[in-house]
Amino acid sequence: MFDGFTLDRVDLTDVTLRVRHGGSGPPVLLVHGHPRTHMTWHRVAPLLAADYTLVCPDLRGYGQSSKPATTPDHSSYSKRSMANDCLELMRALGHDTFHVVGHDRGGYVATRLALDHPHAVTHLTALDVVPIGAALARCDANFATRWWHWFFRAQPSPEPETVIGSNLSLWYQEGPEQLGQESWEDLQESLSDPERIHAMCEDYRAGLGVDRRHDDADMEAGRRVRCPTLVLWGTRDDLPVLYDDIIGVWQEWVEPEVVGRGVDSGHHIAEDAPERLSRELRAAWRELSG
Repeated sequence: MFDGFTLDRVDLTDVTLRVRHGGSGPPVLLVHGHPRTHMTWHRVAPLLAADYTLVCPDLRGYGQSSKPATTPDHSSYSKRSMANDCLELMRALGHDTFHVVGHDRGGYVATRLALDHPHAVTHLTALDVVPIGAALARCDANFATRWWHWFFRAQPSPEPETVIGSNLSLWYQEGPEQLGQESWEDLQESLSDPERIHAMCEDYRAGLGVDRRHDDADMEAGRRVRCPTLVLWGTRDDLPVLYDDIIGVWQEWVEPEVVGRGVDSGHHIAEDAPERLSRELRAAWRELSG
């Protein structure tokens, strides 16, 4: 996996991030979602490495990156904090401007990065998400039923952590046939640490509180994503069921026109359809840069 890539641990101001990087060409930051690590990109990154420099970190609290102490408002796991980590990481690796691709929770980090640091992000790609503020503003019984895990994991500690930790195989059922053997083993190592489970719950607690406040403040102030934006979603996942017009939802948050489409995939597009995802990214970046 990741032939020709370098595995590093990079010390930043607040955290140390484990990061895999390699390839040649314009830099692209790939940001994983819950509960994955950077290893989720192992099928996609090599397909892009001939033409792009790929940077694949473990977010704070995930994988083998640092687990900052929690705070009463959960801001140490806010998407703003995670986005700041990513910006500092890219600068440490010599990349002042870059594309960013984010999946699931990483899609929220990528969006926050584009909102907070428009000078750095040249292109945004969001995989199988809409912005947190948009999701919560539209929350109804259907959303709460399908995505009940948002509200469960955000309950006060230690209840969710205790329930999840007591039966990990029930909560995280994907096996090596979907993830790949090395990626699955890496994920199992991460999930075996109770502090990781706590950190991931903190991510969700931040999502319902400080992250939503940041999104709402941006919406009220008229701040939008200003870079070319691509949105892709799995047609066999929940997003098309929850939203009749996914592009329309995103268009409220992006100043230029949003482009996007469904992909024949489940939620984990990078694992389910890596070749299709690679083609979509290449084609969209050419189009959006044209």
